[in-house]
Amino acid sequence: MEHGFLIQLILMLVVAIIAIAVFKRAGLPPILAYLVTGVIAGPMGFHWFTQQQMHSVAELGIVLLMFSLGLEFSWPRLWAMRRMVFGVGTMQVTVTAGISGLLCLGLGFGGAESVVIGGAIALSSTAIVLQMLNDQGWLNKRHGELSVSVLLFQDIAVVPLLILLPLLSPQAGEFELVPASLAVLQGSAAMLAIMVVGKFLLPLVFDEVARAKTNELFVLSTLVVAILTGVLTQWLGLSMALGAFVAGMLLGESQYKAQLEADIRPFRDLLMGLFFISIGMLLDLQQVWLNLGYILLALACILILKIGVVLCLLKLAGESWRDSLSAAFCLAQVGEFSFVVLALAVQGDLLTTNISTALVTIAVISMALTPWLVKRSVWLATKILGQARKREQISDDFDHVALMNKHVVICGYGRVGQVIARFLKTEAVDYVALDLDPIRVREATAGGDNIIYGDACKRALLKKAGIQQARMVVITFCDGRGIEDLMGLCRAMAPKVKIIVRTRDDENMDLLTEKGANQVVPESLEGSLMLVSQVLHQCGVPISRIFKRLERERRAHYRHLHGFFSGDAMDLTLDHMHATALNTGSAAVGKSVSELDFQQFRVELRGIRRGRTEHEDVTPDWRCQSGDILLLVGKPRRVERAEKYVHLG
Repeated sequence: MEHGFLIQLILMLVVAIIAIAVFKRAGLPPILAYLVTGVIAGPMGFHWFTQQQMHSVAELGIVLLMFSLGLEFSWPRLWAMRRMVFGVGTMQVTVTAGISGLLCLGLGFGGAESVVIGGAIALSSTAIVLQMLNDQGWLNKRHGELSVSVLLFQDIAVVPLLILLPLLSPQAGEFELVPASLAVLQGSAAMLAIMVVGKFLLPLVFDEVARAKTNELFVLSTLVVAILTGVLTQWLGLSMALGAFVAGMLLGESQYKAQLEADIRPFRDLLMGLFFISIGMLLDLQQVWLNLGYILLALACILILKIGVVLCLLKLAGESWRDSLSAAFCLAQVGEFSFVVLALAVQGDLLTTNISTALVTIAVISMALTPWLVKRSVWLATKILGQARKREQISDDFDHVALMNKHVVICGYGRVGQVIARFLKTEAVDYVALDLDPIRVREATAGGDNIIYGDACKRALLKKAGIQQARMVVITFCDGRGIEDLMGLCRAMAPKVKIIVRTRDDENMDLLTEKGANQVVPESLEGSLMLVSQVLHQCGVPISRIFKRLERERRAHYRHLHGFFSGDAMDLTLDHMHATALNTGSAAVGKSVSELDFQQFRVELRGIRRGRTEHEDVTPDWRCQSGDILLLVGKPRRVERAEKYVHLG
């Protein structure tokens, strides 16, 4: 039986992988692929699983989604966008939910059902719209900013909906205003207590976790905090998702925000995939087919309603016709949080399965239309408004660059990274630094430096640092394996970005160059070159000649900075220089340099000293004479074998 369950689970994951690949190729969001997987794996398909079997695991997906949402909840950002967020956003949710609820009442639905349906319809898809706006480069355009503002309030509106659903449930008894108000006040007081305690406790916990500098501990702590706060709020009679949201909100202003997002994303995406699969299992295709006409009619009404409400509200707020209509097209769909609301409503007996199936189907179709609508939102707005408005600053969508563009990403903000940042500041070159030391990040942030806490080897963190728009990545830490992993990630995400790597020495210089580094700077050797430049300058050598000499040395991979006479303290792992004098009986006497095969010993002939003159660049036809001194460079044992070869042949 256990083996059968495992096989069914593997089959479901295979179906999910194939579905995601197909939908991605068709330009459709992965959410739809998960829903189709749920239909195939559920009662309407092969019946591998039931919705109840998936529920517990899927609920964790909601918890992590709300935790991530909390991380994005920023009071400064809300305050800066307060007019649009709390003005237009509030009105959009209220008006859309109100009209939808009244229409439902008119169609014979109950009061609780109308509230749930209205709330679900009012929400749009934050995940899909933000991704599409980002792909189009429209996040900083006016209609993109308007869309984000409304989406931000919709995400906030999920929280009171999560509080309201248990109060409306028949399991909670008959809805009465005074007891419900008291329950809301009690819940609010409990949330306030959690926020006060968590505000002081959570930063202390993550300070200690970050000091350990163990990625596994950070990931585990993040998951425990998200789930534990969810369990605590559930124990208080509220939803798990609400507690996770509060935990994320408390950590959203900390320097760990980016690392938390990067760590939790794989778990969130996987568990949210299972949640959407469980939603797909609720779809009754027979009911969908029987009511397809009503579903399509309801879909058209919802799209028209949401587009009309957003357009009117934005025009009343003083926005242009083009931006208002473009934003309205972006927000026309029903969102993923609607699935959360509908799932909780079904569990609380607020909605029947048939109604939920119809609403889920409407949401799925509207999501499928979203990529097309968002990509063509400006074009559609221009066409609808007519040629007279076609020239209304359409070029604005392409003239502005991103906020951070052609900047430098500094991976590692120790002594070297900070020195680089200071010089970049003086030249007005933008930069973003990534570092794992929590105290350093806190102090640098307080000092006004542009720094993010987190592991630079995380794809999500590099994306947040804007590596695709960066002109250069500078790697200043000296973890060899970490450098290789980071360079591979940088090359995969931004193939054309320049990469400069700082190392202690040049032991792995060739390897790092092969891995994709444009330039490798060995710290110890560069220090020697700087000292040499000062000595030569003090000796009267022209500065231009010194620079040429140093540049030639760098191009030759620091040839003259390798191989030294070792003395007593010989390091067998390093190259050293050895001088061997030829006598009359040496096998090399009378032979040309080309005839002496030093490559077989992996030893370099650095030069030949004849009399008082040292010849560095000897030609292949140079013939050795008795009394010549050969300067050989290589590992000690290899030099020994080469010396025997020189004398004995």
